[in-house]
Amino acid sequence: MKKQAGISFSATLLQFAEQGEKTGWTYVEVSAELAQELLPRNKKMFQVKGRLDQHAIAGAWLLPMGGGDFILPVNASMRKGIHKRKGAMVAIKLELDTNKYKLNQELMDCLTEEPEALLFFKSLPPSRQNYFSKWVDAAKTDETKATRIARCIYGLQRKWDYGQMIRFYKGKA
Repeated sequence: MKKQAGISFSATLLQFAEQGEKTGWTYVEVSAELAQELLPRNKKMFQVKGRLDQHAIAGAWLLPMGGGDFILPVNASMRKGIHKRKGAMVAIKLELDTNKYKLNQELMDCLTEEPEALLFFKSLPPSRQNYFSKWVDAAKTDETKATRIARCIYGLQRKWDYGQMIRFYKGKA
């Protein structure tokens, strides 16, 4: 069996200012050359796993940014795991993640009760569906999970993307 090829590098945590749905995202840049070592001749988003410093990650995505370069979004749970913010250096080890992400079952069960929201959700590309589902997955308590599911449904009923929903609820308890 062939060993999975991986890459290792250091990068600075960056943050988008105004960048559409990516506004405010923290990320690291992954050069085209490094991305090609993971998945040759690929120009589309793909899933990776590995480590940020000593923090294990899985089910993360490299997103194409044009010119062959990619970004790795570094979400809040990743930042908490490495205890770093924008401007900090981070050691990165990545390899291709071939495990398929499974949508949160509780979210999907609740969406079956709201046909319009479910229809809009299913119209989104899988990567966009994952934003909603992973947000629900990241809830640490049942109360937070229930609140997040309700907020997802409210936003999806209004045909909001994930970014619009998050901005709507920003600062609301």
